[in-house]
Amino acid sequence: MNPATAFGRVLVDELLRGGVTDAVLAPGSRSAPVAVALADAEGAGRLRLHVRIDERTAAFLALGLARASGRPVPVLTTSGTATAHLHAAVLEADASGVPLLALTADRPPELRSTGANQTIEQPGLYGRAVRWAADVGVPEEGREAAQNRYWRSAVAKALIVARGDLSGDPGPVHLNLALREPLMPDDPQRPAPLDGPFAGRPGGAPWTAPAERGPARSPGAGVDPIGSARTLVVAGDAPPAVGRVAAIVADQRGWPVLAEPSSGAWGAAGAVRGPALLLGAADWLAEHRPDRVLVVGRVTLSRPVSALLADPEVAVEAYAPTPRWADPGRGSALVGSAHLDPAPALRGAPARSAAADGWAATWADAAARVGAAVDAVLDDPAVRRPTAARLARDLVAALPAGALLVLGSSTPVRDVDRLAAPRPGVIVLANRGVAGIDGTISTAVGAALAHQGAGGGPAFALMGDLTFLHDLTGLLLGEGEPRPDLTVVVPDNDGGGIFAQLEPGQPRYAGTYRRVFGTPHGRDLVAVARALGWAATAVSDPDQLAAALSAGGPRVVVVRTDAAAEAELAGRLRAAAAAALR
Repeated sequence: MNPATAFGRVLVDELLRGGVTDAVLAPGSRSAPVAVALADAEGAGRLRLHVRIDERTAAFLALGLARASGRPVPVLTTSGTATAHLHAAVLEADASGVPLLALTADRPPELRSTGANQTIEQPGLYGRAVRWAADVGVPEEGREAAQNRYWRSAVAKALIVARGDLSGDPGPVHLNLALREPLMPDDPQRPAPLDGPFAGRPGGAPWTAPAERGPARSPGAGVDPIGSARTLVVAGDAPPAVGRVAAIVADQRGWPVLAEPSSGAWGAAGAVRGPALLLGAADWLAEHRPDRVLVVGRVTLSRPVSALLADPEVAVEAYAPTPRWADPGRGSALVGSAHLDPAPALRGAPARSAAADGWAATWADAAARVGAAVDAVLDDPAVRRPTAARLARDLVAALPAGALLVLGSSTPVRDVDRLAAPRPGVIVLANRGVAGIDGTISTAVGAALAHQGAGGGPAFALMGDLTFLHDLTGLLLGEGEPRPDLTVVVPDNDGGGIFAQLEPGQPRYAGTYRRVFGTPHGRDLVAVARALGWAATAVSDPDQLAAALSAGGPRVVVVRTDAAAEAELAGRLRAAAAAALR
């Protein structure tokens, strides 16, 4: 074997030994040794390989696979500008704690800074966004055994760091792979067995494995419940296992839960509907202000929730899903790291008190009243045209048990947070790390493939029209690529409507708002989806939604809405919620 081929095969073999089951490839010449090794591994039934023509799409596909599975997923690119297209997904993986492995092929050092073709300074490209980065040396002849130890050790470290096995802080890792020609295999037997100087550990074991970590503190564990009856749990974006711990602790102690959709805590018995509307009712909140708020995860969606966390009269304890700083309102009395194992929180935990039960019942009753008021507005028989707000509520309600829902940033995730009734038994994911709209289709495809590969049910995604258009290459499933049972639901208001809801005074700028913020696109999204090979359906009546959702995927369902009507509806919903709590 030539050195580049040997390196590619050893790298892939060690990835498989470390638990990698999926890899994503954006084709190119310089990455050929690793690409061929990945294809050979798939041919041997050891790996599922996904190929995409666009590096940004490939990166977000890998992000979705890793987010849904919890396992590291490598994404491989060629050298040059291809590597820069991974950056957005790396940033999201950094902020969300997703084990993404960026493998960037590179020219050898002698070609850097010389004007050589397709060559940039790739080492350190992603800066502080990665947990670890290594510029792996160029494979050479004559040092096979020493290089094998180094290569396998580097791959094993990359996987351990990406998973957060030792730090408790999972996230992206960057391996920059400098390769010299020849790049294609030149041995007669393909692939040649990795024995002799290129052998791995006996029995298929990884080169290096992590020791088990000791127990860490669970959110709320060991807290004296005396005087804490008026405790509220706020669950922000977090890995599903962390949210489940928060739900278990809250239910055991009788605390209400304000759970963002992607928190993993929707399964809590105390999860209340419409938390932003509840907290936005100032008079009601003044009478029912909690003494203590336990924050688990990253809270990013609601201004009323953020205002509560910044209230100096409320004692806030914040627990991040990683060891990173966890003080969203910069007023927390305690900060800590949430543990994935609920057992420590349950051992010796006090029984629910009568005071706690009464506190939880108060919030449940208020949420029920707000929910009824919201439903009355959304179901107004005088309004037959679909709205994004009603679509968010109805989509969540229609999901089958065991389904996966991926939410786009911007308006959809906020509509679900405000208006949908929490659904136990449904997994909800969203790219809330840096909350960009890019790569959402690709993330959903990757998450759906991982979810269904593990035996999960159908997958759905809800995203705005601009989010949809921003990642059209995510719809491009090449020949031989796995096709997910994924239905992408798109409320189409011909542009961006969230700015009209977030910023006051928008009517003063009506003359420029539509072009500068609304950015109308004027495209037929059904035709766009069909052109890229997806079945597509237009829904013009709310009663048509259920049939469209049951048709199976891959499919796009476009629901035409009106941005101006949505902004007016948001005001009506807030007023109805406040009136219900008087």
